[in-house]
Amino acid sequence: MKRTMTFLFLLAILVMPVKGADVKEVKPVKNVIVMIPDGTSMAVVSIARWLQWYTHPDQPHLHIDPYLCGTVLTHSSNAPIGDSAPTTSCYMTGYPSLTGYVATYPVSDPENDIYPTDPARAYQPLTTVLEGAKQALGKAAGLVFTCEFPHATPADCSAHSYNRGKYDWIAPQMVHNDLSVVIGGGVSLLSEENEAWLKSNGYAVHKNDLKGMRHEESEKMWALFGDREMAYDLDRRPDEQPSIEEMTRTAIGKLSKNENGFFLMVEGSKIDWAAHANDPVGMATDFLAFDRACGAALEFARADGETAVVILPDHGNSGISLGVGRCGGYDRLTKDQLFHAFSLFKLTAEGFAEKVNSRPASDVQAIFREYAGFELNDEELQALYHCKEYKNSPVPENERTSEGIAPSLYSGSLSSFMANLITSKTCFGFTTGGHTGEEVFLAAYHPEGSIPVGMHTNIELNRYLCSLFGLEGELDKLTAQNFVPHTEVFAGYTYAITPPTGKGDFPVLTVKNKKKQLTIKPFTNMVTSGKKGDVEIRLSSVIVYVDKNNTFYLPSLLADYLK
Repeated sequence: MKRTMTFLFLLAILVMPVKGADVKEVKPVKNVIVMIPDGTSMAVVSIARWLQWYTHPDQPHLHIDPYLCGTVLTHSSNAPIGDSAPTTSCYMTGYPSLTGYVATYPVSDPENDIYPTDPARAYQPLTTVLEGAKQALGKAAGLVFTCEFPHATPADCSAHSYNRGKYDWIAPQMVHNDLSVVIGGGVSLLSEENEAWLKSNGYAVHKNDLKGMRHEESEKMWALFGDREMAYDLDRRPDEQPSIEEMTRTAIGKLSKNENGFFLMVEGSKIDWAAHANDPVGMATDFLAFDRACGAALEFARADGETAVVILPDHGNSGISLGVGRCGGYDRLTKDQLFHAFSLFKLTAEGFAEKVNSRPASDVQAIFREYAGFELNDEELQALYHCKEYKNSPVPENERTSEGIAPSLYSGSLSSFMANLITSKTCFGFTTGGHTGEEVFLAAYHPEGSIPVGMHTNIELNRYLCSLFGLEGELDKLTAQNFVPHTEVFAGYTYAITPPTGKGDFPVLTVKNKKKQLTIKPFTNMVTSGKKGDVEIRLSSVIVYVDKNNTFYLPSLLADYLK
């Protein structure tokens, strides 16, 4: 009886309407911009705001401040604390998702599922808001981020996988998903084959070419910077990499030329990375850079009159607090005592690690004087010398040890030592180096005021996003059309799956019917017809293969090519 009541209660939650902006009352708009500061807890917002206000006394407010309207309870399908993959999947698809899953229906966990799930749908790709806007409404679609492009959040918008780490599956899906503009990190992850496909389909491709991005006139563009992720904003070389604000303005400028409108997702990716590293400087300064990007998006939306902007983190991270027990009387410290030393840091922990490794040990104190406003004391200096990753240490590597080193400072990782050192100069505290489950903020702008107010789950937010485009119920229809198991699509036909022939290859599905044949490779939107494969069929969605059930998920219309 208790289990039945719990099931009914959770089912009721799942179907609750969006509060404050019921989907029936939301006025559809032409353009939607979703902005996600990854891993941003409310304390990060507060610390960043104080840092800005301290260093710029005339700027006590952030760009997001006038638009704060509620909170979001983010979670995965079977746990209150989620990583970026399932939490943003909920925003994009409207369905619960498992840890590590990218826009993919979860495997059922009946004892722990927060909402009821259908075991028969496990591993099925789920259509995202981005895909729905593009396919159903002919809108342009774009992504901006500071991580590598196949990373969880951008992948959640434009790819499908039960494993966020399968970049070899995710990257080609993103390339073949007809995204108009992609700006972010990951030069080394764009294969020659995928780059050639982009160029042959009218895309301008710029790799570590800031000038090229800035002067590109084509509306279709991929611009990637850094082998993997981009630099933290504080460490960024402005002549080599753009700010996230510039990336956002560039993407909007190109996408807004589409007469049908656009969908854009902007992620402040490395706020989360700094949180994992317990680096308060990286967290605060990358959030402020993200806030400036929000300012650019909101500026466009207010002037345009047909654009909605929704700003919301995917989850919290690190349990950072403004105030910590090791600082006696911290609740009575002045703003100078709390933020003066913090405001002097000119590099993130990662930036300091790179800087000290690039110069001789004799320059260490000069580096800290210039970039942090202090010199290391003897204890701090010894902790640095004993870091395994410190290339220029005067202590031989085989003699480095944690003995006699302050536990709060010692780390084999040079970046971790720097993060510990930075934190020791503040009254900030951390509870973990991982994700946390507190609610996150919600901010929104709508030209006619149809904003979501109050507390929402990440699943409920999908309904609001869909309503902004008038796509209520459409994602399910597209999923039912585009992601059907091959066993259903080709029932009655002769088909076979050929295993991969070498490293990096994918299985191939071959379907035959009398004189007709389809050859289907996964993770693209292209299918070849004929025994010689001389006829190409271009699809509006990507084909996804799942090895767990040896199934290709593809459009049902493909069967028509065999008739």
